[in-house]
Amino acid sequence: MSGITNVAFIGGGFWARHHMRLILQQPQTSRIVAICEPEEAVYDQAAAEFAPFGVLPPPHYPDLDALLNGASDRIDAVFIVTPHAHHHEQVKRCLEAGLDVIVEKPMVITAQQAASLIETRDRTGRLLVVAFQGSLSPQIREAVRMIHAGSLGQVLNVSGVVWQDWKRHAGSWRTVPALSGGGFLFDTGAHMLNTVADLVSEDFAEVAAWFDHRGLEVEVLGAIIARTKSGILVTINACGDTIPSCASDIRVFGTQGILRTGMWGETLEFQRAGRSRLQKVKVAPSLGVWEQFLKIRAGEITNSSPPEIGLRMARLWDAVRASAARDGARISVENAH
Repeated sequence: MSGITNVAFIGGGFWARHHMRLILQQPQTSRIVAICEPEEAVYDQAAAEFAPFGVLPPPHYPDLDALLNGASDRIDAVFIVTPHAHHHEQVKRCLEAGLDVIVEKPMVITAQQAASLIETRDRTGRLLVVAFQGSLSPQIREAVRMIHAGSLGQVLNVSGVVWQDWKRHAGSWRTVPALSGGGFLFDTGAHMLNTVADLVSEDFAEVAAWFDHRGLEVEVLGAIIARTKSGILVTINACGDTIPSCASDIRVFGTQGILRTGMWGETLEFQRAGRSRLQKVKVAPSLGVWEQFLKIRAGEITNSSPPEIGLRMARLWDAVRASAARDGARISVENAH
């Protein structure tokens, strides 16, 4: 595929504007031709992002019907950055309208919705990419390659921790269960759930989980103990009520080596038997989710974050949520849906 990709944004909030700025830096490959946003004030904030680049803001469409009826013939792809509960319907309708889609994480809020989007993707033949920085990053792809190649020997344990001053979102849609589908562990922590699942590269057998809501309607703290089908033991610790910060750490322990990375694939280090410390693994820098999407769309690289990734994470989340609701009861992932 060659030429410029015309993209429409569905959603104009903070993270949508972040992605817009990155795309505006790539005028040779991409053009933002529409913004679908129900709130006029939010559209105005998004439109203001274009002036520093000397570009007129694109037309404003207040809802998805208006966008698909009025601009679909000028759009090649859509970037969906909206509250999690809206993703399923928005992705499905855009695929059915003949558009390629990149959707912010988490793809959907249930495994049933994930399966529905896989069916829609297969039926329409369109491209669907989940904007997981981890799965799309060269670092995580190299980590998975190393694990599959046996560089770590037999993988025994995976440990992940993520922390952020996430409770500051109290009062926003992120803390409303009907819109968010979960709290810190399903929002920022979705990257952790996905990247850990990517690294183990197999289904989970059972989980036990505990949540602490810290006075909100959704979880702010979370702890997960899990076992994969081959017996890899996994722990995930999530703290969403700490000092202003946002970071993560993931360790993969094998019989022949230890690997360290982060949930966004922002680093990759490896320590093999006989070495005294972790050493950085040289990998090409990440291109970012939009550039990766363009390369996937052009057939230059494979889609490392397809809807099957969203289904895998949704199945894990369904079991985690069911266990936490039963105060840490062991839940079979296969029977949690």
